[in-house]
Parts: sequence; structure tokens; C-alpha cells
Amino acid sequence: MERFGRRALHAAVAGVAATLLITGCSGQALEGGNDSDSASGEQITLKVNFFGDMGEKMLKERFEKANPNIKITLNSAEYNAHHEDLQKKLVAGSGAPDVVAIDEGFMVQFKNQADKFVNLLDQGLGSAESRYLPWKWKASMSSDGKQIGIGTDVGGLAMCYRTDLFKEAGLPTERDQVSALWPTWDAFIETGKKYTSATKKKFIDSGTNLFNPVLGQQPVGFYNEQEQLQMEGGPKVAFDVSMKAIDAGLSANLVSFQPNWNQGFTGNKFAVLACPAWMLGHIQQTAPSTKGKWDIAAIPGGGGNWGGSWWTVPAQTKHAEAAAKFVDFATQPEQQIEVFKTVGNLPSQPALYKDQAVLDFKHEFMSGAPTGQIFAKTAESLQPQYLGKKNGKTREAVEAVITQVQQGKVKTTEAWPKAVEAANKVANS
Repeated sequence: MERFGRRALHAAVAGVAATLLITGCSGQALEGGNDSDSASGEQITLKVNFFGDMGEKMLKERFEKANPNIKITLNSAEYNAHHEDLQKKLVAGSGAPDVVAIDEGFMVQFKNQADKFVNLLDQGLGSAESRYLPWKWKASMSSDGKQIGIGTDVGGLAMCYRTDLFKEAGLPTERDQVSALWPTWDAFIETGKKYTSATKKKFIDSGTNLFNPVLGQQPVGFYNEQEQLQMEGGPKVAFDVSMKAIDAGLSANLVSFQPNWNQGFTGNKFAVLACPAWMLGHIQQTAPSTKGKWDIAAIPGGGGNWGGSWWTVPAQTKHAEAAAKFVDFATQPEQQIEVFKTVGNLPSQPALYKDQAVLDFKHEFMSGAPTGQIFAKTAESLQPQYLGKKNGKTREAVEAVITQVQQGKVKTTEAWPKAVEAANKVANS
């Protein structure tokens, strides 16, 4: 959930990428480590844990082809459960995977436990820094200079919408016209009212999926850099937008990443949802029958970020060298471009925003939308938002209150005090 600027593309990138595609890795000798997997040729298996869709199947296939002595076992889990499981295994001192993805909402929490991760600088990955947005690189570095993760993507924001359902409601369907419908979140809600009035269907999937993008647009999130909870700032703005939408009857009241949410994509339960770049992969994986029915418009308010991850290596691994090799491979430019083209995740390497492979890409599933241009443009306006050590747990607590509102267990007029109470409980724990 963060932000950034652009850098010029160096002419050498294309040539380097072509070379890397052939070699399948950075070509740099990985230093340090507690094994000699690459040199010995011993057959080993790496357990790789992740959430969502990170292009992992493609990465596995390419990596194993380039490294026949290393096999990858993929393990996926629901977003919150994934991070909770990692924390438990780090505390227990056993059971952690060899490689694990960490989202921005939890990175501060984990980099404050840097001793529980391999310092990737010791594995020769320090040269990757020059490829990255400065804030993205620093976001996974501990206060004592240990680099626990190498960045994958960022979650620049747009809005995905169903052109067929908009047409049914008598609304415009062209992306520029749709963008003009909602310059602000209030205008977005008014558009939603027109949609629900015309179709008797719900407009959005979930109140939480309004809360998160609106929060991502604010200068300060749940915590300031002194780790003080700031509920009356950005969280209050985002919460109010969510409650307005629920009060207006726009929400299908679905719980994100749960079966009923996934079924909502195929059952026409909603017509629009906030769309960070990584959401494209989820839509096409969850609802393949809706190919060509989606398009992408601008997000109300402009800018903002929701999501973005890093690959990390827990110190429990017995194969630090091989695990770091996978991380290095997975974050090389050519792999990141292919992940973008496959599942939509926008790389956090700014040179790629001018790479023609990204800029010329049109997403067939999303009605041929020029996703490279759309999301590269969103990247230009991103500014880093500090996410505190307890950001992930705080977000979960506030989302739980929004879910209770949608379930009719809490009135919207009573919800904010409950959200503040829940957040304070986490902050003071």
C-alpha cells in the first residue's frame, strides 16, 4: 500500500534483460549463505509461501528450468492468515518456508524482527538497489541496515468496472467517459446510486474495498513515524466514505478474498471495484468467464496506493544461497515484466515504466485496456505513506467493524467509535 516517482530508462536495460533471460539469473555470484547448493549440484527443494497471485507458476517454471537441481514447492494462503502464520513460525523458531512474500501492510512489523531473516546484502543482492524506487528499497531495510526483502510490485490505483453492467444501467462504458463520472468519492457514490436505481443491483463489492484505497490516498495512514495512532486523520476520511456507500445501499456486503467474494465476480453481484494493478490477476483467475467485460477507469481523487510486496528469506532456511538465488531471479527485470503481462502486478523498478514491453502492453482480458500506460501513469504520482509496525493488525481490526456494519450487526452511526476502540486495542497491545 505505498508510492513513488519515475526515472529515465537507461539504454542498457534492454540488452541486460535479454542476457538475463538467457541466463535465468542476475549473473552475479551470490556471496555468503550457509550452504553451497549451487556449487554442489545437490537436488534440493525450496518451500515458497505467498498470497494472491504473484506470477508464481511462471516463476517456478522458469527458475526450475534454469536451475535443474532446485525444485520449488508453492504454498498459497489468504492474505491475513499468510502473515499471521509467518509470525507464529518466526516466534516458534521452526516451520518457516525458505522464501516468503510479505506485503507492505506488514513489512514494518517484520523488518523490526530482522534477526529472523537472512540479510540479502550478505547474499550479494545489494546491487539490485539501483533498479528500485528509493522508498521501496528502504521500506524493507531494518534500522541497522539489514535488507530483509527485495521488492516485487507496487499497487498504483485505478477502478475496474463491468462495461456490460454499466451499459445495462444506461451509464457510459468508454473508460475516459467513466473516469469523468467520478472526479471525487462523493461523485462516485452518486454514480452508484444511479446504477442501483436503474438495475436494482449493488454497485460495489465491499465497504472495506472502498476504505483501503481511500486510506491509501491520504498523506498519513493509521500511524505516524513516531508509531502514534492517527485515527482522526486519514482513517476517519476513509471510514466515512465507506459508511456513506453502505448507507446508500451500494455494497454487496461481501468479504474480500472469501468464497462469497470470489463468487460475486462471476455472479454479477457488483459492477465496480477499486483496482490496484495486482487485482487484475485476481479477476482473471477468479472469473475467466468475464473476459472482455471489464475495463479500467481512473480512481476518484487520483493517486494512492494499495498493496505491493517483497520476497524475503527467513533465517530458518537450510538453503539460504538457493533461496536468495530464487529471490534474485524472481525480481530481475525480465521476470518482473512477464509477471506484469501475466497477472498485472506493476513492477517497483521505475526503468520498466518506460520499457516498451510494458508501455505497449494491452490487456486482452480487460477489453484491451493499455494497462502498461494506465498503471505506469499512476506510478508517477505515488508518494510513500508510512505504515506502522502494527499497521496490518490495525487494518484488520477496523475492517472487522466495517464487515459487522455490512452484516447488520453494527449501525453506521455507531461504527466509528467501535473502530477507534478496536484500533486502540491493537495499538496498545
